[in-house]
Amino acid sequence: MRLVLGVLAFTCLSAVACSGGSSQGIGGSSGGSPTTPPETCADGSTPAPEPPAPTSIDGTGPLTGDGEVRGSAPVRPGGCADEGERAAAPEASGSAGAPSGSSSSGGSSGSSGSGGDATSSGGATSGGGGATNVGAGILTAGAWDDNRNFQRFLSYREQVFQENLPGLLPIDVAEHQAANAAAQPGAKQKLDVSLVIDTTGSMGDEIAYLQKEFDALAATIQAKFPGAEQRWSLVVYKDDTDDYVVRWYDFRANTGEFRAKLAAQSAGGGGDFPEAADRAVDVGTRLSWRTDANVARLMFWVADAPHHAGTEQKLANAIRSARNKGIHIYPVASSGIDELTELSMRSAAQITGGRYLFLTDDSGVGGAHKEPKIPCFFVTKLDKAILRMVDVEMTGAYREPEAADVLRTGGNPQSGVCQLEGGQQATIY
Repeated sequence: MRLVLGVLAFTCLSAVACSGGSSQGIGGSSGGSPTTPPETCADGSTPAPEPPAPTSIDGTGPLTGDGEVRGSAPVRPGGCADEGERAAAPEASGSAGAPSGSSSSGGSSGSSGSGGDATSSGGATSGGGGATNVGAGILTAGAWDDNRNFQRFLSYREQVFQENLPGLLPIDVAEHQAANAAAQPGAKQKLDVSLVIDTTGSMGDEIAYLQKEFDALAATIQAKFPGAEQRWSLVVYKDDTDDYVVRWYDFRANTGEFRAKLAAQSAGGGGDFPEAADRAVDVGTRLSWRTDANVARLMFWVADAPHHAGTEQKLANAIRSARNKGIHIYPVASSGIDELTELSMRSAAQITGGRYLFLTDDSGVGGAHKEPKIPCFFVTKLDKAILRMVDVEMTGAYREPEAADVLRTGGNPQSGVCQLEGGQQATIY
């Protein structure tokens, strides 16, 4: 309690005006006349927005507006940090944080990925994060649908469960079978998209990519689905020892306003491998999604690290909540993931009716990317993969990527399938 009161007091002194509501944009919190920060700081960086007000995420009810759960690291106010602060914390995100119930310190170190049973092309540069040279359209990705290859998914799941890894999701085979039977695609007219992003230090490439590519993504969607009334929300997360554990910006129809929130994020913090994924996915499901039957609801969960062992029940419950609300989770597995992360992400996609996206080494950007235990896939640029997933959700019809967009394939797909040893087949996505 002393820590929370101290953090609140510091925030009130640092902000232009102290109020109990959520942040109302880059200029500061609501209440009083916010001071518009300069476009750039003396060191050339972008001024940080005022952090959202600290908010409890206890319970399961909806979350209204913007907010955050703070971690144990010092709160950083908005605006420009002085040179001393930047020298002491060069990777800090310029935002606040506060503690929640879970233990464990956070921050993925972006450990090197272990290989699957396929090989990748293209040399990866050393190290994840940092992302100063990442441009639009550079990152590359494959896609996979475990509901189209359900028996193969169950076999993979069984193999991983035999390893007795700490943190395996408590989702049994019967629940996976029920989700597989319930998968029924259909065309939609409206679109809600949430980005749930791990913002620890190893995620710089992915964050920079999304920031640089967002306008083109939104414009392409608008051109193809002009009546979609697309809305976007953002959830970013780290862990308990960082300045914030999870921070969220609720749905916005104004893409420029969303872009400003996304642009203010940066990679920083971390230390151990697991992160607060359970709380981030939970928060993502509790934002103000439209509930009409004609709305496509997509959550792109971009991460390179698993949840903490001991939080698997919370993450499983968050995945179930997404399923019950018709939110399709599309994980984007980034550099350095391990087997627990892959299975957790694929389970989230399978249970909710989404698909599993995974970054590959073809771009030559970032750390080594683990290719999953998947024998048949297309590799395209990540923006093309995201847009294809949106197109499939909006039209209710599967389509392969355009031939010109395919950089390579895993396996040798012919007429939508790959022939495997023993007479087996895998259906491509």
